[in-house]
Amino acid sequence: MGTSVLIADDLSRTDLARMDPLEVDSVRNNRRCSPRSAERSRLLASLASQSLIAEAELTPKPGLVDRRGSGAHSDLSLDLMRLSATVLQPYFVAMSSTSVGRDADSVLRQELAAIGREAECLMYKVTCGINTHKGAIWNLGLLIAAAARRESQTVREIAAAAGAIARLPDRPQPELITHGDMVRNRYGATGARGEASNGFPHVVEFGLPMLRERRAAKCSEEICRLDALLSVMSQVDDTCVLYRGGSEALTLVKSGAEAILMAGGYGSAHGQTLMRELDGQLIARHISPGGSADLLAATIFLDTVEREQNEIAKDQSGWEERDGAA
Repeated sequence: MGTSVLIADDLSRTDLARMDPLEVDSVRNNRRCSPRSAERSRLLASLASQSLIAEAELTPKPGLVDRRGSGAHSDLSLDLMRLSATVLQPYFVAMSSTSVGRDADSVLRQELAAIGREAECLMYKVTCGINTHKGAIWNLGLLIAAAARRESQTVREIAAAAGAIARLPDRPQPELITHGDMVRNRYGATGARGEASNGFPHVVEFGLPMLRERRAAKCSEEICRLDALLSVMSQVDDTCVLYRGGSEALTLVKSGAEAILMAGGYGSAHGQTLMRELDGQLIARHISPGGSADLLAATIFLDTVEREQNEIAKDQSGWEERDGAA
């Protein structure tokens, strides 16, 4: 599937005839949008992709891919995460343009789900079968759709609208048992779907408040985002952690993140020491808080949208790309 066709404005009927239905619908949606709405759809999509890249590049994160290396993963790299985030952007445009001025009903829910499944297919194609951003497609797709419906919403309003869309039924799909299903059946954790259906409580109540608290204290943006991640990690039942290490691993992640925050966060010397220790423990046990990372990307996205910014600031921490623990 060509990634540029979703935002083209001058395609001929011959061009449309060569596209699959998803691409045709997306182009038509963009043509129905006013120029202002079409531009905002492209902006929201760009911010979503930038949020994923900002999360991936943020360094040092415990157990996660960052500019030092692959963390607890053997199949991921920073370059792969950047590639995945970039190729998803046209699908984020489609989700946004599809949602402009729409009611949150089952028809919209099904259209967004169809776009999301196409995005997943491309993700797996470009990553050779590796799951880089499946949860993020779900989370950010819903938030983009909610933000696109109308302008000047607060983060709580966007998150609540995204939750309302998430709770609507989708068309029946083939029964495929996912890692999230296995974790939910064993531990009762609802994962990304539960987080979205409940209106992103860990983003709204933990990630965003910590981000803004640290920013108000004049911390660097790196520290603001790291402490926002730690705040989410200390509270959420991360299904990626549960799948890899069970309840014991989840306790380690939550207590480790809480200890860093109690020590003053990553901006304190003791907090940095504890971060290195937690990072080493997670890497040794092959535990990655990937669900928390997805929620950090959602936190960065919502913060940027509410502040009406056109670009997400890059991590200026000065870390060089290298392997090793924090």
